[in-house]
Amino acid sequence: MRGIACHSDGIYTVESDFADQHRLVAIHLIIDNGRVAIIDTGSNASVPLILAALARLNVVPEAVDWIVLTHMHLDHAGGAGSLMCAIPNAGVVAHPDVASHLSNPALLWEKAVTVYGPEHTFHLYGRLVPVDESRIVHSHDGMELLLGRRILKLIDAPGHTNDHIVVWDEVSRSFFTGDAFGVSYREFDCGGRAFVFPATSPSEFNPEKMMTSIDRMVAHDPRAMFLTHYGRVSSVERLASDLFRLIHAQIAIAMSAPGNGVGRHVEILSGLEQLIREECARQRWALSEEISLNLLRADVSLNAQGLGMWLDHVQDMEALEASRAADRSRNSSREDT
Repeated sequence: MRGIACHSDGIYTVESDFADQHRLVAIHLIIDNGRVAIIDTGSNASVPLILAALARLNVVPEAVDWIVLTHMHLDHAGGAGSLMCAIPNAGVVAHPDVASHLSNPALLWEKAVTVYGPEHTFHLYGRLVPVDESRIVHSHDGMELLLGRRILKLIDAPGHTNDHIVVWDEVSRSFFTGDAFGVSYREFDCGGRAFVFPATSPSEFNPEKMMTSIDRMVAHDPRAMFLTHYGRVSSVERLASDLFRLIHAQIAIAMSAPGNGVGRHVEILSGLEQLIREECARQRWALSEEISLNLLRADVSLNAQGLGMWLDHVQDMEALEASRAADRSRNSSREDT
């Protein structure tokens, strides 16, 4: 079916055509015994595509029990309010820190504007629609959702954002990972071998938490991961190893960038572009370096911003700890006298 990839175990990937780009943002449907869960929603423009996909799969909107948001970045959750208006019975499930943003999305809008500017933000996401508080379900680590005859388990997976969760499906032995397992665009597949790149975008990237979350997922011995960017990947242990290597590489790039502000951002950006060139050779992509960089340019720019914000936070914490140490030393000297 055009725009819908059919997997085994009642799993479907719906093309969202986000920002008019093909295979950039995936929306995943899980169908069991006639009941449906939707993992991430894309933007407002994705809602008609989701409803059309349900119709083509002979599923009525009333059969949707759950809309699960992996986190509150608007390419994953911007269409939640609009979709809830069209799907009468579903609860929207998200991390507790997300709930206030769902019912009052003004702050989400402001954050997006700081990254994209007001005009481009509106072009990408449209006007955000609030979700009725009575339909919001707060997730917790280990929470289980009944869907038909199967159980979906929600697991906290911070690192990309603090409020990130992932969904474990025992039937397919797969995770629905949002951005917690990086991005993997199908253009980079080479001989069936997928490539994955960490998503260190602003504003809450934390490398230690991200790697811990990856470890937790890999410990389930999954057969596959369903990524919002984009679709199904297997060879999970190999990809996890690549993620760890590339997280460390990006941190090294950020730590070695001199100065701050625009100058530092340019240095980080240059380092990430060189990292892509090295990956092009390592992974033996059929794509040229230029095409590879163009395909990953938006992700590289966001990653550079996120790395800069993480570095600012680290430096602020180091300065705070140095100040506290100085205070302790002064207090100790006073006690000695």
